[in-house]
Amino acid sequence: MFPVHLWAELCPLRWLNPLFKIGHKRKLEPDDMYSVLPEDRSQHLGEELQGYWDQEVKRAQKDAQEPSLMKAVIKCYWKSYLIWGMFTFLEVKDFHTVPQNTCSIVLCSKMTWYHLRNLDLCLPLSFQALRLSSSAMGKTTTGQIVNLLSNDVNRFDQVTMFLHYLWVGPLQAVAVTALLWMEIGISCLAGMAVLIILLLLQSCFGKLFSSLRSKTAVLTDDRIRTMNEAITGIRTIKMNVWEKSFIGLITRLRRKEISKILKSSYLKGMNLASFFAVSKSIILVTFISNELLDNLITGSQVFMVVMLFEALRFSSTLYFPMAIEKVSEAIISIQRIKNFLSLDEMSQCYAQLPPDGEIIVDVQDLTGFWEKASETPTLQGLSFTVRPGELLAVVGPVGAGKSSLLSAVLGELPLSQGKVSVHGRIAYVSQQPWVFSGTVRSNILFGKKYEKERYEEVIKACALEEDLRLLREGDLTEIGDRGIPLSEGQKARVSLARAVYQDADIYLLDDPLSTVDAGVSRHLFQQCVCQALKEKITILVTHQLQYLKDASQILILKDGKMVKRGTYFEFLKSSQSEPSPVPGTSTVISESLGRPLQSPRPLLKGAAQEEQDTENIQVTLPLEGHLEGKVDSKTYANYFTAGAHWSVIIFLILVNIAAQVRKGIYLDLWLTLSTILFGIIRSLLIFYVLANSAQTLHNKMLESILRTPVLFFNRNPIGRILNRFSKDIGHMDDLLPQTFQDFIQMFLLVIGVVGVMVASIPWIAILVIPLGIIFFVLRWYFLRASRDVKRLESTTRSPVFSHLASSLRGLGTIRAYKAEHKFQKLFDAHQDLHSEAWFLLLMTSRWLAVYLDVICAIFVTVVAFGALILTDALNPEEVGLVLSLTITLMGMFQWCVRQSAEAENMMISVERGIEYTDLEKEAPWEYEHRPPPSWPLDGRISIDNLKFRYSLDGPLVLKNLDTFIGSREKHGIVGRTGAGKSSLIAALFRLSEPEGDIKIDGILTTSIGLHDLRKKMSVAPQEPVLFTGTMRNNLDPLNEHTNEELWNALEEVQLKDTIKNLPGKMNTELAEYGLNLSVGQRQLVCLARAILKKNQILIIDKATSNVDPRTDELIQTKIRERFAHCTVLTIAHSLSSVINCQGIMVLDSGRLKETGQPNDLLQNRNSLCYKMMQQLGKDEVAVLPEREKQDRESYLNGLTLCDPMNCSTPASLSITNSWSSLKVTSIE
Repeated sequence: MFPVHLWAELCPLRWLNPLFKIGHKRKLEPDDMYSVLPEDRSQHLGEELQGYWDQEVKRAQKDAQEPSLMKAVIKCYWKSYLIWGMFTFLEVKDFHTVPQNTCSIVLCSKMTWYHLRNLDLCLPLSFQALRLSSSAMGKTTTGQIVNLLSNDVNRFDQVTMFLHYLWVGPLQAVAVTALLWMEIGISCLAGMAVLIILLLLQSCFGKLFSSLRSKTAVLTDDRIRTMNEAITGIRTIKMNVWEKSFIGLITRLRRKEISKILKSSYLKGMNLASFFAVSKSIILVTFISNELLDNLITGSQVFMVVMLFEALRFSSTLYFPMAIEKVSEAIISIQRIKNFLSLDEMSQCYAQLPPDGEIIVDVQDLTGFWEKASETPTLQGLSFTVRPGELLAVVGPVGAGKSSLLSAVLGELPLSQGKVSVHGRIAYVSQQPWVFSGTVRSNILFGKKYEKERYEEVIKACALEEDLRLLREGDLTEIGDRGIPLSEGQKARVSLARAVYQDADIYLLDDPLSTVDAGVSRHLFQQCVCQALKEKITILVTHQLQYLKDASQILILKDGKMVKRGTYFEFLKSSQSEPSPVPGTSTVISESLGRPLQSPRPLLKGAAQEEQDTENIQVTLPLEGHLEGKVDSKTYANYFTAGAHWSVIIFLILVNIAAQVRKGIYLDLWLTLSTILFGIIRSLLIFYVLANSAQTLHNKMLESILRTPVLFFNRNPIGRILNRFSKDIGHMDDLLPQTFQDFIQMFLLVIGVVGVMVASIPWIAILVIPLGIIFFVLRWYFLRASRDVKRLESTTRSPVFSHLASSLRGLGTIRAYKAEHKFQKLFDAHQDLHSEAWFLLLMTSRWLAVYLDVICAIFVTVVAFGALILTDALNPEEVGLVLSLTITLMGMFQWCVRQSAEAENMMISVERGIEYTDLEKEAPWEYEHRPPPSWPLDGRISIDNLKFRYSLDGPLVLKNLDTFIGSREKHGIVGRTGAGKSSLIAALFRLSEPEGDIKIDGILTTSIGLHDLRKKMSVAPQEPVLFTGTMRNNLDPLNEHTNEELWNALEEVQLKDTIKNLPGKMNTELAEYGLNLSVGQRQLVCLARAILKKNQILIIDKATSNVDPRTDELIQTKIRERFAHCTVLTIAHSLSSVINCQGIMVLDSGRLKETGQPNDLLQNRNSLCYKMMQQLGKDEVAVLPEREKQDRESYLNGLTLCDPMNCSTPASLSITNSWSSLKVTSIE
C-alpha cells in the first residue's frame, strides 16, 4: 500500500495540481487551460473517423445498401476500445474482492474513461454542413445541426462510460453464481432468478428509451429551429408585435418535448430505484429459499453471500441498466447523425483552373432543377459565353431565375442537361450581403495578405472611405454577428470590396447596387465594375437598367428561360426596325442614348495568379463573461421551487427519509417491499419536480429573452443564446435530475451505513469523523477550480455554435471562394478550445476520483487491521458486519462526494439559465392607461429635437431631428447609405429608447406601451424575414385574415400568380429563412404582410430594393391607391421612388439636412436633393420633374395618381411586361 504523499508524487494526474493551486487563488481564465495533445485535436480525430465514414459510403454504394455510421465508428475505435475494456473488467473484478489492489487499477479505470470519450463526431458534422447541397439545406435547419452538435454527439460521451458493462455485468453475474453455488448450493438460483428478471426487464426498457429519444430529438430540433428563427428575425418580431405568438409557439413545443423527457426520466428513476432495492430483494429471496429447503447456514456463509451479491450491485443493477439506457439513446443519435451525413452534397464544382490558360465562362443549353421532384425547371435552355474584359448584364422580373443562373455557374444548381464550363478563379457577391464576426478589414481581406496600396484602392473603388471615417476605429471596427454597426448598404459594399480584393478571374455580382443610393450606385458601377474589374469576366445581375448600355452583353430572363440575348447595339437596331413581339409593352426610365457608347472593355490575356499570398481568416468571437465562486444557495432555491411548491419539496424530503429508514433490515419481507415502494416513489417524484423546474426555467428564459431590447441581440452572437437553450437546457433535462437523484440516495445511504457501523463498533467513529472531514476539505478544494473549468466549458461551447450558424448563412460565399478548408480550420480551433475545457473537466473529475479512491483504500486497510488487533474484544459477527459495511462504504462514500461535486458543477447550467431570466427589459408592452382603440385617426407624426443611439455608451446616430408629417401625407426619406434612414424607423418603433419627443396624433410615443405603439404601424423592412412554415402562416402569423384578404394582398404586390403556381399554393411549406423563394419574392411577401395590417401609418424601408423596376412601379401605384387615406413613409435610395411624395426629407450623417416638396427641392441648385438628382444621369433628371408635376396635379385634383409606367418620357429604354423584348428610342 502506497502512502498518500508517495501516491501523490507518483500519480500521473499531478500535472493538474498547479491548475488547482491557481483555481484556489483566483478565477480561472481561458489562458490557464492546457492545450489539447496533437492526437486529441479535432482535426486529427475527425479526419480519422471521416476517412472510415467515406470508406463505408463507398462500400454501401458498391453493394447498393444504406451506409452504417455504426460500422464506421466500430472500425475506427474498436481496437483501443477493446483494450481499455479489459481494464474495466479488471476494475470490476478486483473492486470488491481484493480491495488492497484498488490503488493499482483505479488510475487505469479513470484513464479508460478519459480515452473512450475522445470520440469526435463534430468535425464530420461541420464538414458535411459546408458541403450540403441547396436541396439538402431545405431538408435540415440550423436548429437541427445545433441540436446534433450539442445533444446527440453528447450521447457518445455517456455511452462510452457504460458500454462495456453490457458484457462485464452478465459475465460477473455468471462468476458470482458459480461461487454462490459452491457456498450455499441450489438456493442461490432463486436470488439469481430475480436478477435475470431484472436484466430482461431492463432490455425491454431499452426499446422504450429508443422510442422516447427519437420523438424527443425531433421536438428539440423544432424548438431550437424556432428559437433560432426568433433570434434571427427579432427586429421583425418586435416591430410586428409577435412576441406573445412566438412565446406561445415555443412553449407548446417545449411542453410536448418535456412530456417525452418526463416519461424517459420516469424510466431512469425506476432504474435508479432498482439499484437500491434489488440487492436487498435478491438477498431476501435467497435466504428465504435456503430456509424453505431446510439448509443450515453459518455466519461466515451469510457474510460471504452478502459480499458476493454486493459485488454485483454496481455492475449488474446500476451500470448494466444504465448501459442499456445509454446504448438505446446512442443508437437513435447515430441514426440521426447518419441521416444528416447522408444528405445530398453539392455537385462537384467546375474546374477553376484553365488547363490552357484561357479564362472563360461558357454555358450551353443549360437546364437545371433545384428540386428533383419538380416538373418545372428552374432554368431551361440557357446558352451564353463570356470572356475576359466582358460584362454580361442579367435582367428580368422577380423570380426569373437570375440568382439561380449565378448558382449554376458556381456549381450549386444541379444540372439535368447542358454544359457549364468555368475556367478561372471566381469571386462572388451574394444578393443578401454576408459578413462574419471580425473587423471590417478581416471581412475584406478574407484570408488574403494585407497590401496597403491595393487595399486602399479597393476601399476607394467600393466607396467605403467616408463610411470608415465615421466608424470609431475605422476598418478595425469589430463587426458583430449580424453585421452591427453596419447598414445593409455598407455590408453590401464590404462584400463587394471582399470580392474585388481577391483579384479573381471571374466576378459574379448578384445585384449589389440595389442596397445603395443612386450616387453610390453610380460610383460603384463606374469605379468598381467598369474600372477595377474592366479586365475581368463580370456577370452582373441588376435591376438598374440605366447601366445596360455599358454592358458587353445583355441577357433577359423570364420564368427561367432566356427571352433575348445580345449587345446593346443589337437591341437598339432591333427596336428601331422591328415591332415588339409581345403587345402591351410598358416603359422603364433609362439613360439617354444621345451620347456615344463606351467601347467594350479591353480583353485580358492569362489568368489571375493562383493564391500564394493567403493567410488564415481572422474571425473574432469573444468569449462571454461568467460568474465566479460557488453556486449561490438562491440558485438552488429558485431551481427547486420552479418545479414545485415548498410543500411538495417538504413531502419529497419526508419520502426520502422514510425510504432510508426502512432499509435497515434485510430479512423482513414487508420492510423490504415498503423500501422498494418508497424508493420508486422518491425517484419518480424527484424526476417530476426537476423536469418541471427545467420547463419553468426555460419558459422564463424565453419570455425574458423576447422582452429584452434589440441591443442585446446585437451584442450577443446567436450561438451564445442558442447554447443556453440547447446544451444548458439539455443538461437540466437529462443529466442534472439523474445526478441529484443519485446524490440524494447515496447521501442517505451513507448516513445509514455509518450509523450501523458506529452502533456496532463505536470506535469506528474515531476513523469515520476524520474521513468525513478529509472528504469535505478535498471536495471544497476541488470545487474551487472545477466550477471555473465547468463555466469555461460552457462559455467555450458558444463560439462553436456561433461559427457554425454564421458559416451556414454565408455558405454560398464560402464555397464560391473555396474557403471551406479555412472555415473548417476555424471550426477546429473553436472545437479545440472547447475540448481544452472539456478534457480538463473530465480530468479534474478523475483527479477527485483517484484521491477519493486512495483515501477509501487506506480507510479500509486501517479498519481491517484494527479489527485484527481487536480480535479478542470483538465477536466474529460484528467484525464481519463492519468489514462488509466498510467495503460498501468505500464505494458509496467517495461516489456520494463525487456526485455532490458533479451536482454543483451541473448547477452551472441552471445558473446560466437563471442569468437569462433577469436580463434588462425594454419598456412595458402595455400600460394601465392605453390609447383609444381608434388611435391614430389622422396619422400625424411630430418629431421634436430627436436624438437616437442604439446603446447608452454608443454614438448618436440621429442628431437633433425636427420635422412634422401631416395627416395622410406621403413622405419620402432619402440620403446616402448609412445616413440614418433606418435608424429613424427604429426610433419610431422604439427599438431603443429615443431622446426628444415623437408624437403621433398628439400622443407621446414614450407614454404608451410598446405593443400599443408598434401594432398601430405597419412596416415592410429592407431585409426580408420569413419563418419555416406555410406561406399562409408567414403572411398571417396570428390567423386574423381570410383567404380572400391574403390573395388580395398577394395580388397587390404582384405575387398572386407566382403563389398560385406553387404545388401547395397558400399551404406551400417554406424552407428555413424562405430560401426556396428569391430575395425579391421574400421582400414582396413581407410587403404583403404589412399591407394586410391596414394601419393608418405605413412605413416602407427600401422594401422593393431587390425588385425589378416594372414590379416596383406597379407596387408603388397600388400602395398610393390603397393607402391614399393613410400616412406613408417611404425610405428609398432612388429619387424616382419618392418623387411622387408630397414631401421629401434628406438625411446626412444622422442629421436632417433639408425637407420640403419635391419640386421646390429639385429647383434649388444648392440642395442635397438636387445634387442627388444630378447623380442619376441627364435623361432621368429630365424625367423626374415631369413625373412629380403629374403626380402632384393628380393628387390635388383628387384623382388616381398617374401610372408612371404610362407617363410620356423624353427617352426610354422599353421592356415589355413579360420582359420579352428590349425597345430603345432616342431623344428627339
